[in-house]
Formats: sequence, structure tokens, C-alpha cells
Amino acid sequence: YRRPRNGSELLAWQVELNTVHKRVRARVEHAFAHMKWWNILRNCRRKRDGVYHATRGIALMRNLAMTD
Repeated sequence: YRRPRNGSELLAWQVELNTVHKRVRARVEHAFAHMKWWNILRNCRRKRDGVYHATRGIALMRNLAMTD
């Protein structure tokens, strides 16, 4: 939620929701940044659902690497 134009403060539940959203978004952004280290995604010129399959495979390998 954005602060209202009239300058009033957000409600407590809105501030809490923004905080949770910010934390989740940061984790997702870090995961995408980590996945871009893989050369296949940086140079990916695949058509149709090729990017989907490449991303899914890399995410699977990353998750396996994190569990070790």
C-alpha cells in the first residue's frame, strides 16, 4: 500500500502487509539474480516454452544445491 496523497499515515495492518511483501519480494529477486548466473539463462534465445523448461531445470538444480 502507498501512503495516501493527503499525507496521512497507513493503517497498522497495511504497514505490516508491506513489510511481509517486501521480505518475500527480496527473496524472489535474490533467487532470480542467482539463477541469472547460469549461462543458459543469460544467453537464452529459446522459442516457445524453452525458457520455461530451462528456468525450471535451473531452479530444480539450485534447490538441490541448497539442500546439500
